[in-house]
This record gives sequence, structure tokens and C-alpha cells, in this order.
Amino acid sequence: MAAGRARSSPFWPGVLVGIGVAGTLDEVVLHQLLGWHHFYDRSTTSVGLLSDGLFHLFSTAVLVVGVIQLVERRRTSPDPPSLALAGILLGAGGFNLYDGTIQHKLLGLHQVRANAPNNLPYDLAFIGLAAAIALAGATLLRRSRQPSS
Repeated sequence: MAAGRARSSPFWPGVLVGIGVAGTLDEVVLHQLLGWHHFYDRSTTSVGLLSDGLFHLFSTAVLVVGVIQLVERRRTSPDPPSLALAGILLGAGGFNLYDGTIQHKLLGLHQVRANAPNNLPYDLAFIGLAAAIALAGATLLRRSRQPSS
């Protein structure tokens, strides 16, 4: 019974939607509109643009798959919509925490704002916002899983 319920839960499709939304917003806002960085900034502009395109394809595909699964599961799941929202927040916050800590700092693939004289304010804002979103998702997940009284 528990395995069947886990398969019908909207939580994991929500996580995919969150990852897709965070990735797509990052690509559109930080890469394209503001031009602050590319997915991979340690090469030529052409390589950076190619990496942006591949990243955009990936994030859009994850978003589409997540939305399709979320719509399908909403029809069959007895779980509250807050469980899907918790997944979306955890997916988005978790993705940006990974991006800000692993890709930006550990691997140095890019910074929030390439060529900024001081990246610390950008890093703190990016990682702080990601942590707040993930914390909101974790809190909502905890509340969604508590039995209602």
C-alpha cells in the first residue's frame, strides 16, 4: 500500500518542476536578460553560449516532464496540493543551493556575476535565497505529512 501511495504522490513531480523552474529562471534572467554569466564561463563566448543552450534544453525538459507527471498524479493522488508545493520549493531551493555551492564555489564553472569586483554579496544573496526557499519547502513538507486534527 505504501509503495502505491509513493508512486501516486505529487511530491517528486513537484521536485522536478522546482528544478526546472529554478534552472529556467536562472538561464533566462541571469544568463540571457542580465548577461551576468554562462553555464560554463571558463572558455570562449561561443562555448559559453553552447553550454547555455544545453542547460536550457535540460532545464526545460525537466520542467515539462515534472508538469506532465504532476498533472497526472493530481488526478489520482489523495495527497494535499501542499505536498506538491513542498516538492516545488525543495526542488528549486535545492537546485540553487547545489548551483551556488558546488558549481559556483567548488567547481568554479561560473559565478553569479562574472567579472564582478566582489562576488561575495551576489553569492550571499543567491545562496541565502536558495536556502530560504528550501527551508520553506522542508517546513511545508513536514506540515503536509502531519495528520490533521
